[in-house]
Amino acid sequence: MLRFKDIRQAALIGLWFMFLTFPLLVIKVNTIEQTILWRWSTMAWVGGVSFAASLLARLGRRLLAGRKERRQAEQTVSIWTALGHHLRKRKVYLPLLAAGLLFLLIFPTQFSTYQTTIMTTALIFVMLGLGLNIVVGVAGLLDLGYVAFYAVGAYSYALLHLHFGLGFWTVLPLAGLLGALFGVLLGFPVLRLRGDYLAIVTMGFGEIIRLILENWDEFSHGPRGISNIPRPGFFGMDLTLDQSITFIYYLMILMVAFTIFVVNRLQNSRIGRAWYALREDEIACQAMGIDKTRTKLTAFALGATWAGMAGVFFAAQNTYVNPKSFTFLESAIILCIVVLGGMGSIIGVIIAALVLILLPEYLRVLADYRMLVFGAILVAMMIFRPQGIMATMRRRYTLKRPTVA
Repeated sequence: MLRFKDIRQAALIGLWFMFLTFPLLVIKVNTIEQTILWRWSTMAWVGGVSFAASLLARLGRRLLAGRKERRQAEQTVSIWTALGHHLRKRKVYLPLLAAGLLFLLIFPTQFSTYQTTIMTTALIFVMLGLGLNIVVGVAGLLDLGYVAFYAVGAYSYALLHLHFGLGFWTVLPLAGLLGALFGVLLGFPVLRLRGDYLAIVTMGFGEIIRLILENWDEFSHGPRGISNIPRPGFFGMDLTLDQSITFIYYLMILMVAFTIFVVNRLQNSRIGRAWYALREDEIACQAMGIDKTRTKLTAFALGATWAGMAGVFFAAQNTYVNPKSFTFLESAIILCIVVLGGMGSIIGVIIAALVLILLPEYLRVLADYRMLVFGAILVAMMIFRPQGIMATMRRRYTLKRPTVA
């Protein structure tokens, strides 16, 4: 049942996987003895497994072709749709929400300080994902420079404390306002851009901010960064290191809950409906009388506000910031959280952030193969569930005609 074309394509896929995994799985450098170990057998295994998996996948598609395949696809879609409707029922999501909240509250008491720190980082990325979800998921504006607002928040706390002695609680709202200001400054030049051009300009904006922080030594201390950033205090009490880490963790839970509440209210508001209209059809949105300029600037400003406040928590958690923490890779990870979770979905973004941040840490037992497994999981997710973990449900409005007696 397999043709020569299938075998050729499978062979090309095997060679491509061998090429991609060559630096990671074949070359092993011993820095102590200064020797290089070439693991050619591993390369052969990767090529063989990829070739066989590709052949099996093609054979499976042939066997499931036709009506049976379409029926199974429709059944899968209906299962996901039914699951989404089921999770939105109050008697279902309230117990799940209570169980999740209880788990988060007792987490520091059951796990080590290291695990608490990792969970705090995951919660920071939940906050970042929800902020970018406003810009990309709801308004449909592809922003690849979102990490710039994250850097603005982190350096706002570091510099304001260094030069003026301002504390965490004073800088937190100021960082949100500065993030919103930078969001508006980015929004004005890109009002006429959309699609790939918007992505290129925002990516350039993110790189400009990083390069300024790295090269303006008198302002940002350059590549060496700023250290000794204080953690937030609790009514003037002296907290130990473990107590400070736990305190930041609980602050992040409150901040994430506040973010969820505000973002949910925004999505259901008038400006939220304008964002959805802008995402679906910009021309029709403008024709219906919606101010496109104000709608875009509001999306950029509000999305950047949460990034700025998340940056303050990042600086307080690590007590150190430098430009290396705000590369394009961070923007790509946050964008992956939004896409993987589902464009515009709050629950999906939360799940995706926890998966993308925690999974690499808990896959460390796989040593050299952990990122390979992590990448394979993401690829499989995008193939079998391209709309995301929890796709947003379209609202339907029905007009009830009055009954005539």
